[in-house]
Amino acid sequence: MELIRIALIEDDPVIRESLVTYLGAHPAIEISTVADRVEQFLEQVQPASRSLQPDLLLLDIGLPGMTGLEGIRHIRQKCPDMDIVMLTTFEDDDKIFKALCSGACSYITKRTPLNTIQEAVFTIHRGGSYMSPSIARKVVQHFMPKAPKADDILSPRQQQIVQGLVDGLSYKMIADKLSISIDTVRDHIKHIYRALEVNSKAEVIRLSLEKKI
Repeated sequence: MELIRIALIEDDPVIRESLVTYLGAHPAIEISTVADRVEQFLEQVQPASRSLQPDLLLLDIGLPGMTGLEGIRHIRQKCPDMDIVMLTTFEDDDKIFKALCSGACSYITKRTPLNTIQEAVFTIHRGGSYMSPSIARKVVQHFMPKAPKADDILSPRQQQIVQGLVDGLSYKMIADKLSISIDTVRDHIKHIYRALEVNSKAEVIRLSLEKKI
């Protein structure tokens, strides 16, 4: 039977005790190291005894002294083969990507039920990764193609023409103001309609007034 040695760095005694009690009750899990600070964990773990080092670490971010994010680098130096799993209340993009880029393999929110955390532990130990659904969504959104901004769609000249329409200028007045022919204005208008996927001057003006272009 597989045996997973788990370490935990958590400063909240209630959460810490809940995790130790629930996870430690599983016959395939051994809680090997428990600390309330990164510094304490680093003192407890002996780099020379790799066979006795934890397989997986549940690491909080908001800790007294060194934060979990700051500690990842030091932890990895002592335990390079250990999976680091962030278990935290923080869900902002900056902390998520800083943790993952620093070497964490998974990111779980503290709102996650204990049984799901336990399932995640086995998934990670078997070579997988786990993200809480809200975190996974943020990661996916980060890598999704971004919709082009209107400033990127319209050329500077076309933006000037749009402003002319908003100001109530006729095509001829826009042409005179920009020192171009009225046919050039009409040609630009066609491209503007196509780029913005609209069919009328009124729609262009509406998009501009709504700050969408």
